[in-house]
Amino acid sequence: MNADALQQKFDAQIDNETSIEPRDWMPDDYRKTLVRQISQHAHSEIVGMLPEGNWITRAPTLRRKAVLLAKVQDEAGHGLYLYSAAETLGITRDQMYDQLHSGKAKYSSIFNYPTLTWADMGAIGWLVDGAAIMNQVPLCRTSFGPYARAMVRVCKEESFHQRQGFEIMLTLSKGTAVQKKMAQDALNRWWWPALMMFGPTDDHSPHTARSIRWRIKRFTNDELRQKFIDVTVEQAKVLGLTVPDPDLKWNEARGHYDFGPINWQEFYEVIAGNGPCNKERLDARRKAWERGQWVRDAALAYAQKRQARQAAKKEAA
Repeated sequence: MNADALQQKFDAQIDNETSIEPRDWMPDDYRKTLVRQISQHAHSEIVGMLPEGNWITRAPTLRRKAVLLAKVQDEAGHGLYLYSAAETLGITRDQMYDQLHSGKAKYSSIFNYPTLTWADMGAIGWLVDGAAIMNQVPLCRTSFGPYARAMVRVCKEESFHQRQGFEIMLTLSKGTAVQKKMAQDALNRWWWPALMMFGPTDDHSPHTARSIRWRIKRFTNDELRQKFIDVTVEQAKVLGLTVPDPDLKWNEARGHYDFGPINWQEFYEVIAGNGPCNKERLDARRKAWERGQWVRDAALAYAQKRQARQAAKKEAA
């Protein structure tokens, strides 16, 4: 089959909502876009363990410790699912790790902000995981089969993470004046970075149009951001907290909330590696990789020894 015929078959699969599988022919740009997006998603899950991991031992109750520990474990699992999906596209896990550790590959900008109080665990679950769900649920219908299938379980678990965060915020907001102030402070600090999670505006997003055409994405950055705002502002009312946006108001004509300008200069600074915790996050990942070398070496040595034993048994038989 010539190149034109292969392209026509691929286009037909996309138009007919037929999943693209690893052994199917696909354009190089489609493959590259998927590798970039899925590996970035996987890196975000792994780096995302860091802001919460240091609160496990400081959580206020045993129940909170157990729940937070389970959440961080879930995020590690999500990263593994996604690395596995990316590997079906021909990139190795070691290559993806190298891209992360060298700074070549990106991860979500939100994880370069510090977690200063216990309320931040609530804000991350409510806002950050809430934004992730808004972005990821449509990915259960993304055109690349392994990615879509991985996202089904990821989204189910993320929904629990979001509820856990909202519960923390609700408990704090109904507590003492100091606790409610702590919750409000966390909302103030995490609101705008959460809006930035959806990426730049559609007119400044270099990948959105093609990703929509290929059904990798189902909604644009601005559509998802607006949906998140509309839902989350109503949740903030339940909490009795104030969204830190003086321009926020309901627009009856549009049927959506209008909101103030996002500081995109801050977003691009963080993406460029100049956020509050960029260096800390990458250093932690590099150290973990280096300290885990003996485990990888031991696993490889065991696999080689086992393979040699099996080969010897076959020869003896």
